[in-house]
Amino acid sequence: MINPRKYLVMGAVAVLLIMASLFMLERERAGLTISSFDIGTTPVTLYQRPGQTGPVVVVAHGFAGSRQIMQAYSLPLAQAGYRVFAFDFEGHGRNPVPMSGDVASLDGTTALLVAETRRIIAAARALPQSGPVALLGHSMATDILVRASIAEMADDTPIDAVVAISMFSQAVTADTPSRLLVISGQWERFLRQAGLDAVQLVDPDAGEGDVAVAGTVTRRAVVAPAVEHVGVLFSPTAVNDAAAWLDATFAHQGAVDAGYRGWWLLALLAGIVLAFCPLASLLPACPAPPQISTRRFLVAAIVPAAVVPVVITPLYQNFLPVLVADYLMLHLALFGILQLALLGKLSGIRWQLPVLPVAAVVIWGVLVFGLALDRYAASFWPTPQRLPIIAALCLGTVPFMIADSYITQAGQGRLWRRFTARIVLFVSLGIAATLDPDNLTFVLIVLPVFVLFFLVHGLMGRWIGRQSGAVAAGLGLGLCLAWALGVSFPLFANS
Repeated sequence: MINPRKYLVMGAVAVLLIMASLFMLERERAGLTISSFDIGTTPVTLYQRPGQTGPVVVVAHGFAGSRQIMQAYSLPLAQAGYRVFAFDFEGHGRNPVPMSGDVASLDGTTALLVAETRRIIAAARALPQSGPVALLGHSMATDILVRASIAEMADDTPIDAVVAISMFSQAVTADTPSRLLVISGQWERFLRQAGLDAVQLVDPDAGEGDVAVAGTVTRRAVVAPAVEHVGVLFSPTAVNDAAAWLDATFAHQGAVDAGYRGWWLLALLAGIVLAFCPLASLLPACPAPPQISTRRFLVAAIVPAAVVPVVITPLYQNFLPVLVADYLMLHLALFGILQLALLGKLSGIRWQLPVLPVAAVVIWGVLVFGLALDRYAASFWPTPQRLPIIAALCLGTVPFMIADSYITQAGQGRLWRRFTARIVLFVSLGIAATLDPDNLTFVLIVLPVFVLFFLVHGLMGRWIGRQSGAVAAGLGLGLCLAWALGVSFPLFANS
């Protein structure tokens, strides 16, 4: 047991982290007018200083992203005098319209997203005292923005500049886009090469950091140090390079302060998680879970990981309007049930609802943590279309997380066991993607969501499990996991 004095210290540290990070994150918004509205069915947020008439930057997120994750660029650019249009693609964030079309065809999903982007560009041009327009996007959005800029040029409404973060697009040619900055994270080896290839279409001798010029075409590829595909969104180097490129394009003199948004965001979320520990200690205590032999642990961990994808994958039929959510529900449900059976817990679980500890996990993990995440980092509140999906996911996530709580002894088991229990899930999902790559490759994209969930909510669940038992921790975490998956993955219309 932790000494009560230590709980007080943890609480004090948590409060300091939360207060300091909130101050720094809110300071980024100070003096800005931030308004949200719809253009057709597309949710848009306009960031600008009051009375500002500067150039417009249309900002687009990547796959499974939202407007919030792009704030590290939107807010500094708005503070520097740009008018920033950030929007949620179809199927993402607050957008109620699912993605549709053939994801493998340029005339399918890609064409629909390009058309949506061009509607946002048209609305940006219609702003009072509208001036030049630039595009800035990440990952999936880079290909959409490149194609939108080509279509705009063909209609004699050229885009003035494109900033492509973590870019991959086969639409880039030696002539279009004419003014292009490519930003890649240092650890994005493949995408760094793609960015350099785009620059070397203009000047074969150009390297990273060089400006390549040929006639009216100007390009540059830069690297944000010590970051990967997500970290590049919070890199001060990347933000400053993007702002400098836009300033040079528009002869604009803005004072961009990239700050260290990523670190303050981590401090806020860490403070919220840390604050849960002393709160969990106030809950009624229960006996520690029984020990599990090494042999039984290994059987319960490995057998479901091997069996479930072999059983589920051949029978899988898409029936939920979210990419692979239906498969995840089935996979997790069978995984959890089989694991509980192998642990000898399937018939012995006491199903009296532990209301207080479950409510504590859900309130803190969804409402408190989610409120901070939704405001500063990623969409976490579902549209009405997503609520039935979250409910359906619970059928898989609840038995899976209860089994996970038992096999890890409510988070109190040895570290190698807790690590193994999570790794075998990832291996199992990898086997499923290998067995049916055409339909289940997107399962691999959900793995970072699981990693973050186990690091954040898993820690809160461990504290609840230590105090209130495996069922309370598993049930609470199962509800949180269903919510996290239900709001993270894009809606997609079944064809």
